[in-house]
Amino acid sequence: MRWTEPERSIALTSFDQTHRPLVVGIGGTTRAASSTERALGFALRGAEQAGARTRLFGGEFLHRLPHYAPEHPHRTDEQLELIEAVRAADALVIATPGYHGGVSGLVKNALDTLEELRADERPYLDGRAAGCIVTAYGWQATGSVLASLRSIVHALRGWPTPFGAGINTLETRFDSATTCSDPKVAEQLATVGRQAATFALAFNTPRPANAKLAA
Repeated sequence: MRWTEPERSIALTSFDQTHRPLVVGIGGTTRAASSTERALGFALRGAEQAGARTRLFGGEFLHRLPHYAPEHPHRTDEQLELIEAVRAADALVIATPGYHGGVSGLVKNALDTLEELRADERPYLDGRAAGCIVTAYGWQATGSVLASLRSIVHALRGWPTPFGAGINTLETRFDSATTCSDPKVAEQLATVGRQAATFALAFNTPRPANAKLAA
């Protein structure tokens, strides 16, 4: 679904009384400019087209997160930054490479860190959509890992968007942050972001009073 300017203005009328929806993107790899992170960027631009604000936590940031240890009460500045951003988010987009048939440890650790939201008025991802993206070098991992990522979102009480993107990087290249070799893949990624933003616009999820606005 593409939004025209009049349609976007109508959709944002009620939401703009308080704030534009915030869509937080989480994903990437330890490699700079990875296909996973660039795919996530395409999705977040789709969310922006639907009227959302976005914030990206890419591979470099995720690599700085320590292993989540719930028995240790101290949280690093990076962990707190991620926690507060997700607490303030109206929707998410999560992108992971498929590693050995599963979600990467880097992305899973970030999602494990969201255990800190368990006691919130709006716990975990409750009431929020989460777009799911998987990149893999071949088709075999895309379907199974996408199903796994959707299950994780369900476990966090979130709503996976109806459309999830599985990308075979053997066939699709991201030569720059804004360049995709397959226009159909670029549109699929934008659809993931638009659906996440549209859910936030439609449900206008109230933010708890103790939530901090992300930059």
